[in-house]
Amino acid sequence: MLLAGLLAAVTAWIGHSYTQATPPGLGLPYVVTIAFIALDLLVVLAIGTLIAVTTTTPSFVLIGTLGFMLVARSYSAIVALLTRDTTLVGNSDTYQSSLSLLGYLLPDLAALDVRMISLYGQWQFLPDDWPLRVVSTLAYAAALFALSVWALNRKKFS
Repeated sequence: MLLAGLLAAVTAWIGHSYTQATPPGLGLPYVVTIAFIALDLLVVLAIGTLIAVTTTTPSFVLIGTLGFMLVARSYSAIVALLTRDTTLVGNSDTYQSSLSLLGYLLPDLAALDVRMISLYGQWQFLPDDWPLRVVSTLAYAAALFALSVWALNRKKFS
């Protein structure tokens, strides 16, 4: 929260000396953007907690969490790209259906990227189904935390 406030203050200070066609929205659009970023970080924290509880190698926590974040933020963009241009890969239908399967296993973190709201100050960049995405992402994080607690309770300490 401190860094978010500091970023808003620096942006407002620089914005007074630099004129642009669409000034950044530092009011409610900024708060909504920070809330969506915090939700994104909550899911990454939940998967990092689960990996930390279940693995014995410390470096796998970092590698696994970063890998999860990359896949969860990029698979929906790849599916959309394959929908528009099927000539990118051979047998694109099978490839696309395999990637679409990830939609049932991972939250779509790319859909939570609403930075354009505060950048342009326009609410049209907020997805229409944002309440469903927020609730499903919160449920996913809660499930990962619950699984982490369950795994920690079952772990045998010597």
